[in-house]
Amino acid sequence: MSVSVVTPSRIHVTLIDLNGTYRIDGGVGFALSNPRIKITLKKGEISVSGGEELAEKAKNVLIKLKNRFGYEAKVDIKESYKPHCGLGSGTQLSLAIAKAYTELYGIKASVRELAEITNRGGTSGIGVAAFDAGGFIVDGGHSKAVKKEFKPSSFSKAPPPPVIARHDFPWKVALLVPRYSGLSGKKEVNLFEKYCPIPIDEVRILSHIILMKLLPSVVEKDLPTFREAISEIQRVGFKKVEVNLHKKLGIPELLDRFEGAGMSSTGTAIYVAVESKSEGKSILEEMKNFFESRNVECEAFISEPNNVGARVVK
Repeated sequence: MSVSVVTPSRIHVTLIDLNGTYRIDGGVGFALSNPRIKITLKKGEISVSGGEELAEKAKNVLIKLKNRFGYEAKVDIKESYKPHCGLGSGTQLSLAIAKAYTELYGIKASVRELAEITNRGGTSGIGVAAFDAGGFIVDGGHSKAVKKEFKPSSFSKAPPPPVIARHDFPWKVALLVPRYSGLSGKKEVNLFEKYCPIPIDEVRILSHIILMKLLPSVVEKDLPTFREAISEIQRVGFKKVEVNLHKKLGIPELLDRFEGAGMSSTGTAIYVAVESKSEGKSILEEMKNFFESRNVECEAFISEPNNVGARVVK
């Protein structure tokens, strides 16, 4: 017997509050159908095949599950995408393996519980919520009774934060992934230590944009306003810090050129919500030319939104 799981990827629009006046973190993002992760799990000694860049992470997840539940399993990573590019491969892979594992061995556990077991969602809850139900998501961050420090998810032991808004995402997405990695590991920790807390005035501006512009534009399917909000978000708070990490790559300049273009997480994936494939192709062509002039290769996608989350296939 085997169990397969297919996951979305996710765009992380921004963290909300890295000042910590009331709560810490908070996040905004949405799920995509492509690129995706697909894994197949079987009973057997712990082993990993496929997905070379993700193999070590997959093995660590299997070890955590064995330590918690006592069973071993082997995983075949059939489809994956580049790690450390801002699309959340670590969370999707971890939850895919954990979900398949519980299905394989008849264990009852919620996605939130699986996230805690695999140590995901300690800062942003967008990846966990995208796996669970897809869509456009706003999470409410962490109570300061639960989390007291500004840290990235991989270094935080806090549980996933609560989802405070979730709506179907109504548009296709043009996605460009430069072959150039964003931050991870200790470098990401150092980023939080250097720039947090973010000034409260910037957090208030960002919160206003999210509550009164970005979120209503999704509900009302108002693409021009959504794009305006995304562009404004690139220039404020912690997102401004993340974007400015990539000046040598030209990302701040690129985002200024294209209305509605945003950078996911710490980079370097660039996204634009579009009405049609033809519009998406035109935007991607211009963006690829921009990066090629800097000798940077890119992978391009035009993705449908994922409004259902991960799927289990037995």
